[in-house]
Amino acid sequence: MGRRKKMVERVTVLMNEPEMIRNIGIVAHIDHGKTTLTDNILAGAGMISKELAGRQLFTDSDEEEQERGITIDSACVSMVHEYQDKEYLINLIDTPGHVDFGGDVTRAMRAVDGAVIVIDAVEGTMPQTETVLRQALKEHVKPVLFINKVDRLVNELQVDLQEMQNRLGKLIDHVNKLIKGMNEEKYKAGWRVDASNGTVAFGSALYNWAISVPFIEKSGVGFKEVYDFCHKEDMKSLAENCPLHEVMNDMIIRFLPSPIDAQKDRVNVIWHGDKTSKTGKDMMEANPDGELAFMVTDISMDPHAGEVSTGRLFSGSIKRGMEIYVSGTTNTNRVQQVGVFMGPERLEVETIPAGNIAAVTGIRDAYVGATVSTIMDMIPFESIKHASEPVVTVAVEAKHMKDLPKLVEVLRQVAKEDNTLKITINEETGEHLLSGMGELHLEIIGHRIERDKGVEITTSAPLVVYRETVQKHAGPTEGKSPNRHNRFYIDVEPLDNEIVDLIKSGEVSMRMPELERRNKFMENGMAKDEAKGITQIYESNIIINMTKGIQYLNETMELIIDGFEEVMKAGPLTREPCQGIKVRLVDAKLHEDAIHRGPAQVIPAVRSAIHAAMLMADDTLLEPYQKVFIQVPQNNMGGATSEIQGRRGVISDMSQEGDMTIIESKAPVAELFGFAGDIRSATEGRAMWSTEFAGFETLPNSLLKEIVTQIRQRKGLKLEIPKPSDFISQ
Repeated sequence: MGRRKKMVERVTVLMNEPEMIRNIGIVAHIDHGKTTLTDNILAGAGMISKELAGRQLFTDSDEEEQERGITIDSACVSMVHEYQDKEYLINLIDTPGHVDFGGDVTRAMRAVDGAVIVIDAVEGTMPQTETVLRQALKEHVKPVLFINKVDRLVNELQVDLQEMQNRLGKLIDHVNKLIKGMNEEKYKAGWRVDASNGTVAFGSALYNWAISVPFIEKSGVGFKEVYDFCHKEDMKSLAENCPLHEVMNDMIIRFLPSPIDAQKDRVNVIWHGDKTSKTGKDMMEANPDGELAFMVTDISMDPHAGEVSTGRLFSGSIKRGMEIYVSGTTNTNRVQQVGVFMGPERLEVETIPAGNIAAVTGIRDAYVGATVSTIMDMIPFESIKHASEPVVTVAVEAKHMKDLPKLVEVLRQVAKEDNTLKITINEETGEHLLSGMGELHLEIIGHRIERDKGVEITTSAPLVVYRETVQKHAGPTEGKSPNRHNRFYIDVEPLDNEIVDLIKSGEVSMRMPELERRNKFMENGMAKDEAKGITQIYESNIIINMTKGIQYLNETMELIIDGFEEVMKAGPLTREPCQGIKVRLVDAKLHEDAIHRGPAQVIPAVRSAIHAAMLMADDTLLEPYQKVFIQVPQNNMGGATSEIQGRRGVISDMSQEGDMTIIESKAPVAELFGFAGDIRSATEGRAMWSTEFAGFETLPNSLLKEIVTQIRQRKGLKLEIPKPSDFISQ
């Protein structure tokens, strides 16, 4: 107990010295050793025993994580490390590597300033490594590199010393090539990883050793000695001579920025308010006495304290009893407890100043991505954009009728904790749909609903989430209000891919200053008058007001946007969400009396005009695709390729590495259910594979009618495919 009290005291003192803080994330592809590395760093801080480091997997505290041997939730640990006789506070987040839980990595990147990219020396950079590195650079999080499992090169691949160094050099070059391609500006500003200056470390997290060039100079243990120790399989002596935590702390503390340095740059990227305002300056300087600016990046449930909102504090100090506002709501919330996480435990403290990662209870209106402030109408932080989208859906039902009201509550809670999940509750059909990143994601959520929330459920077989889009220009179509006093003339056409990518990447949003947004659109090929008229962006669809001087239009605009958003949530063909559609309001005739142009008149008129225009514009479906990467011995290659091709898959590249074949391909998500079992059988269990979201592509025409009919049947809609005349009243 005394030791824990001492740790809390040290943490509390260092919290107030932002230049002594490092907020870091550990990111990598699945099974490259993040959690094992985290154990070593914890052991170095005296939080777990050195003997257990690498095997305890301290941050995998959930029983599901222990059973499956993978990280599912990001875990935050605050700890104190000594470096050159000074103490530093390291707030570390261990993130998942499985593609289905990539949303956790994206959210963690908002909370940290630096990232340790972990790569398996044998497997090299994998798809998920690229995804997490891209996410880090997008959020202006500085990377350093740890090449793990170096012993495998010597003991499994039997390479000699020269070949070992060549392979490690190639890995570093590849990571730098990725950094340069993803953010050239930062690469030129010195964000490349370089073994000679110490931003790369090599080692084995499982056997608790590591080296880096600065450490070789200090200790005299270099690559030759490492090679000899590995050859003799004497990992114990290596760990004694080159303790991993010492090398990692040296790299983290020297090369990753403190909140003071990081926030000057990061606030420009994640907040679009006025940087010269008091709030802007407070955030740039991490001012503990400024107004509160806190970004929620994670919500978890504590059985005793209720909802715990964890996030990054950019300005001000958060303390018990404070009255605060959550963006998008007008209620005040009262902070009940503030604390820091030490793995599964949460330690309460009195107050937490800017520059730290805080865990707060009592913010009942919080949601992941929310901006929390003492200012009621503070401009919120940019919303967190995920690299992937929910593409697999299951219908969820309560096993017992008595649990039905509780299930609705639980589903809302689950969506609040994980914003990569999408919940659709259909009041009319009583159907509850849960959409997620993949089969595993939904399976884990299902288990947790039963285990943690105590509701027994049954789930349907997984379904695919399609998107509706249009293929050509159509309109203008006329939408009349039920009372015939208002008319709206609307046309639609597909949005250019560059514009869709711009919106999806989060580079433009309605929160930006209008001029900045307009210029971004024009740089990407949009005509000036259209860029000027953009009224709303919803998902990856936009509505543009092309009218001039129409009386009462300003008062009616909110309702027109409501009608537009309703259609974008559920298109006319299958009631699936829409993507990449440009809706233009080209004319309108409005009744002069406000009573005759209320919601019941305007929304249906706008909705029917957009529905009809979409059906005239060759409304079709887009289906989600995944990239599939397979490593398989040459002898089993035929089984793997026929497995992909039999699922409407396309092979884009094949390469050899030793006796292994690496296959890059992509296939529709609808065809990939059950893939894990089938590829095991087809390759005698020898294939290693991973997937990554690859966006949406148009459904082949030959399948369109069949899929549309299936979806309409499942949703209880009329089976005939709708026509434009169904929506336009004569």
